[in-house]
Amino acid sequence: MRRLEGIAGATCALLLAACGARAEQVGAVDTVFKFIGPDHKIVVDAYDDPKVQGVTCYVSRAKTGGIKGGLGLAEDKSEASIACVQTGALQIPQPLPQQEEVFTERTSLLFKRLRVVRMVDAKRNALVYMTYSDRVIEGSPQNSVTAVPVGRGTPIPVK
Repeated sequence: MRRLEGIAGATCALLLAACGARAEQVGAVDTVFKFIGPDHKIVVDAYDDPKVQGVTCYVSRAKTGGIKGGLGLAEDKSEASIACVQTGALQIPQPLPQQEEVFTERTSLLFKRLRVVRMVDAKRNALVYMTYSDRVIEGSPQNSVTAVPVGRGTPIPVK
């Protein structure tokens, strides 16, 4: 029985890893008090790059409160900010695509998503991360960008 539980636990962990990176909330500050439902706030989430060990991205964004926000029906604002930093020894076990979506999170019930894209700047040996928001009909030009320099002794393998 324990063996089956271990296999089931490992399978769940693999499925979660295959679904992409998950946000880990670092903190939040309230910006508007709401009598009913949660307050409007700014949240800061941490995402570990699933293909680059030792890089963590911190994304701050607005989270709508109130009744709609509490029920998950509100559409969050498009503004977001990103800072990615080296949080451990950098390891890139496999070649990276020149550009790849690393994280995505729904910011409205159906149509809007917050996205983080990683780009490889091979000439400068750096990883560039950009966050933006898009919708099915129209996206937002508002974005934020950050870069993580990689030491010259560790060339970034590109596909």
